Amino acid sequence: MSEILTYILGGISIATALLVVFSKNPVHSVLYLILTFFSIAGQYILLNAQFLFIVQVIVYSGAIMVLFLFVLMLLNLNKDTEPQKENMFKLMGVVAGGLLLVSIVGMLKGIGHINLPENPDSQIGMVKNLGLVLFSDYVVPFELSSILFLSGMVGAVLIGKKESTDIN
Repeated sequence: MSEILTYILGGISIATALLVVFSKNPVHSVLYLILTFFSIAGQYILLNAQFLFIVQVIVYSGAIMVLFLFVLMLLNLNKDTEPQKENMFKLMGVVAGGLLLVSIVGMLKGIGHINLPENPDSQIGMVKNLGLVLFSDYVVPFELSSILFLSGMVGAVLIGKKESTDIN
């Protein structure tokens, strides 16, 4: 049963991702991207990765998509204000797309079916186990990354702060 759901969610992911790329309306593209993110989140549930499911739903389907929708509404794009692209940029896009296609074909070569474990460990994707490993084996890199994020936030505040211009 889970293999059938995996194929269904995979098909939905591929179909909605293609609709994101080929949709003419940017708002429709964002809505299709939300559907893509939710179908990927469903695949995480099938893999028993609850933490990745929650992160996918909250961060990507929630915050990022709201940000995209607000940007699209604020930009108010239409044909008159849209800048025309040069042929060089179109050529670079075609070359990049071709290289991506070659990479995907090379990656998919020889893949015939999905190898799902017959007796999966029910505790492997749980948040409790992730926390235990994170705070025992990887506590030093975790704390160093928190210090890095803190210094980045302080730097962003200092850069964004307006300088006072005292005229005395």
